[in-house]
Amino acid sequence: MIESIFSDDSIVLRPTVIEVDLDALRHNIAQIRSRVGQARIMGTVKANAYGHGLLRTAKELLRFGVDELGVAFLEEGIILRRAGVTAPILVLGGIIGNQITHFLEYDLQITASSVYKVRQIDETAGAMGCRASVHLKVDTGMGRIGIRHENAHELFAAAIEARNVDLCGVYSHFASSHDADPSFTRLQLERFMDALDYFPTHGVPMPVRHIANSGAILQHEDTILDMVRPGIMMYGVYPGPEVRKSTPLRPALSMKTRVVYFKVVREGASIGYDHTWTAPRQTRVVTLPVGYGDGYPRSLSNRASVLINGRRYPVVGRVSMDQCMVDIGQDSAFNGDEVVLIGRQGAECITVEELAAYCDTIPYEILTMINTRVPRKYIRAQEDVMDADLL
Repeated sequence: MIESIFSDDSIVLRPTVIEVDLDALRHNIAQIRSRVGQARIMGTVKANAYGHGLLRTAKELLRFGVDELGVAFLEEGIILRRAGVTAPILVLGGIIGNQITHFLEYDLQITASSVYKVRQIDETAGAMGCRASVHLKVDTGMGRIGIRHENAHELFAAAIEARNVDLCGVYSHFASSHDADPSFTRLQLERFMDALDYFPTHGVPMPVRHIANSGAILQHEDTILDMVRPGIMMYGVYPGPEVRKSTPLRPALSMKTRVVYFKVVREGASIGYDHTWTAPRQTRVVTLPVGYGDGYPRSLSNRASVLINGRRYPVVGRVSMDQCMVDIGQDSAFNGDEVVLIGRQGAECITVEELAAYCDTIPYEILTMINTRVPRKYIRAQEDVMDADLL
């Protein structure tokens, strides 16, 4: 198992590493708490906690004041439970019927998005002699899973009638809360609140209501209801270029490696697969032990820069699966010199947003592409903690 290799102190690992700044995580959670007041915070840790490492990040977020956790899939919830996490965990993704027994076995909250699924959950819980914790999903315009908002009363009634179901929450998800144009977010909120009128109208206690994601927390205060679901903002990245930066955030993730080879490249010689870069003059090129197999995208070829000794240098030639090359001109670099691919070195900084722009994608994808073969190192101001937490 790769985890056992990373935790074996007798083995000198290749130098590519993800550093997670725990002080930055703590800062971001404190900023979210000041923004949302008494609302509960469900920290979203799906997709390996956005590349930060599921187990350690989840535990630190709970220590920093997050009340609950949100994951995408059943297996993510099971991993957390087997690691000793006891906080409420909601699986946000859709389910299939034969998974329900596992949800109940591991005390995971289930997203029910249809009347049929509520009944499946109820029957399974009854057969197992236990109760199921359920959140109902209403589609207000995202169009993925959830009952359509105009039919939400049918789902609510089914959940209330179910004998073996505890209704823990009702939620929806914004499609564009990070945009400068608030119109569709306003429409979605209106649809959600209209659907929720069912509960007081029928004399039923209101479940926990949650709809605010990172973009909504930052620029739509009236969407902060009983609970919020921050994701990317917990990790210090804003969800879109147009979003109002109402809360100061600190990026938690850095990606670093070291020089493993130095060579002089003659004028006219090419570098890498497909000869996409040719030296315009005699120059110096260093090789780094990191590539798209680690989640450093191939689309960064001949576009991105890295930091060496506090200066920017361009990535040249194709990024390959395990290695890439950097043109340092007439400067010097030595085997073992630190190289920053994401993060700060001296006065210079390379952001996740910058890499996303080069790849014509979003910061979410850059973070979640980082492979689990890259070890995570958790740092704080007075302490460095090396973990083999890859999940």
